[in-house]
Order: sequence, then C-alpha cells, then structure tokens
Amino acid sequence: MTDRFSNFADLAEHYAREIATPDYARAFMEQTELAKLSIEHEPSAAEMPDAMQAQAAIEMMLATVFDLFRDTRMEDFASEVAWGVANSFHVVAKRLDDREDAMANRLQEKLREYDPSEVYATDLEDLTMQARSLAESRDAMECMREHAARIYLVETGRPFSPVRGSRVSSKTNASMIEARDYLAAQKAQRREQFAPSGPVVVFSGGQQFTEITLVEDYLDAIHSRVPSMVLATTAQNKGADVIAAAWASRHNVPVILCKPDASRGASAPYQRNARMLAFKPVEAVVCSGGGIQANLADRLREARVPLHIVRDASVQNEAPAARTKTAAQAERPAMKRTACGTVHGDELPPF
Repeated sequence: MTDRFSNFADLAEHYAREIATPDYARAFMEQTELAKLSIEHEPSAAEMPDAMQAQAAIEMMLATVFDLFRDTRMEDFASEVAWGVANSFHVVAKRLDDREDAMANRLQEKLREYDPSEVYATDLEDLTMQARSLAESRDAMECMREHAARIYLVETGRPFSPVRGSRVSSKTNASMIEARDYLAAQKAQRREQFAPSGPVVVFSGGQQFTEITLVEDYLDAIHSRVPSMVLATTAQNKGADVIAAAWASRHNVPVILCKPDASRGASAPYQRNARMLAFKPVEAVVCSGGGIQANLADRLREARVPLHIVRDASVQNEAPAARTKTAAQAERPAMKRTACGTVHGDELPPF
C-alpha cells in the first residue's frame, strides 16, 4: 500500500472502500415464500439470514483473525487461517452448486416426461422449489466467500484461490476458474461464470519475478483496449502469476487458472502450455522466468499471437555477452504490437 493517511478516520474509510462488498441484499433475496433444500425436508417458511448481519459477520471473522496474530510471532499464520475461512465458504458453495446442477437435470428430465396428472404437477412443483432453494443458498454462500476473498486480498496482497475447483460467483464479475472447468463449460454450455465470454489474454512469468508496477502497467494498457478481457495464467503460487491474479481481482477481471496435470510428470507444464492455445488468446504477456516461459513464448509466436516480453530489472542489467543472441535477433524486421511498446516478433526472451 502506497497511500498515506493523516488520521485513522481516513484509513478506515480507505479500508472500507478496498473491501467493498458484493451485493448482499440481492444475494440473500428470497425467491419464494417457501424453501426446500432436499427431498427429505418439508417446505419451510424460514427466512434467509439478514444480509447486513451476514456482511458484518464476515468482516468480524476475518478482522478477528488478522488482529489476533498481528505484531506477534504468529503473524505469518494469519493468512493461512484466513484462507481457511474463505475456503470453507468455497467448499460449501461448490457442494450447493453440484446439488443445484443435479436438481436442474432432474427437473429437465421431469419436463420431458409430461403427464397431466395431479401427482406429476406436485412432483414438478417440488423439484422447482428445491432447485430455487439451492440456487438462492448458493448465491448467499458465494457472496460471503467473495467478501472473505476480498478481505483476504486487501490484508495479504494475494488473491484467494482454492486448492480444488473453480471460484465463480453469480453476483460479481471477478472469478478464478480452473482451465478444465472453463473448457468443459464451453462444450456443455454451463452457466456463464464457468465460461466467461470475453477475449482471453494469456499471462505467465517466473516465480522469482517481482516487478509489480511493470506487470500492472502492461495489464492496465491491455485492459484499456480490451475491457472485457479474461486473464489466463499458468497458476503458479508466487511471482508473476500472483501479481497478475491480484491485479485481476482488483479490476474484476475473471482469471482462468491453467494448472499442469501432475499425472503427466515433468512434461506437464509444457503440455499445459500447448493446451492454453485452445483458448485462442487475442494477446499474451510473458515475464522473465525459466524454460516453461520460454516454451510458452515460442508456442505463442508460432500461433502468431501478439506477444509482450517483460523483463525484470536484473535481466535488464545483465552483461552484454548474455544478450548477444537477442541483439542479433533484434536486427530482423520488427512488429509493433501494442501501446505498451514495440515487441520484436522473432525476439527470444532471455530466460
């Protein structure tokens, strides 16, 4: 945080803006007078939790975690505990989403089996009530998870990302979607949050890359030209990918997490790079890293995707001998890519 404050009131106001919440009132809206979450339950007239109380409870939970550990020898563990809080809402939201999908399938099957009898009408009404009840419960759970994730981002500087499954929300644009869910959603036409329709921008960088301002400048420039962009990253848990994911979270840009398939062994990251081209990216940013980034840059060039190579300060100041190959290649015809700068079409990044 680079902002400076002269009093606690200004600091509190700034913090409140930074953790700006999703639309709790809409997420906790009751769609019907009665609710039913499973076939075993009778319909209930119980109300949804109060939206304002839910919002205050999330803020209190996360604030308590960070305040408890702050300025103590256990301060480093605060983020792990807070991540667990956010992840607990994610796990429950995912289960509700699965149950909602299953209920929607049952409802579609029932509609295909039309029967004018009263029993059929009762069953159809019952299934519809269950589907709506699960949907409104999922909306509420996702809303609380997104709020917890926002506080986690502000407190730690890192976006919340679950270990398993995609983090999507029907009430906000920001989401983190696993690549397999994204591709499956395109084929199966699942809900929009699993397959955002914006143009994809591919991003990758080394785990030691720390040039935050440089990454944000490139992404800001692309976002200004492609406001509906979706960011696809190589999903590393530190370095450039984390910087990009944090930027995306602050700008409500959906993120596709392209994790390598561990079952494929040492070649998994390179196979993942090949699969990323299936997104048909409109642009790409590759930061200094290792062989994985060099391989991705080569594949993007072969696919003729407009590419930005971003080097950190240590590479910029490297010895001239290490840059001989790049300098020679720079003599070839150049291609102007974007407002971010001129990038040579045949230039190889010094990874």
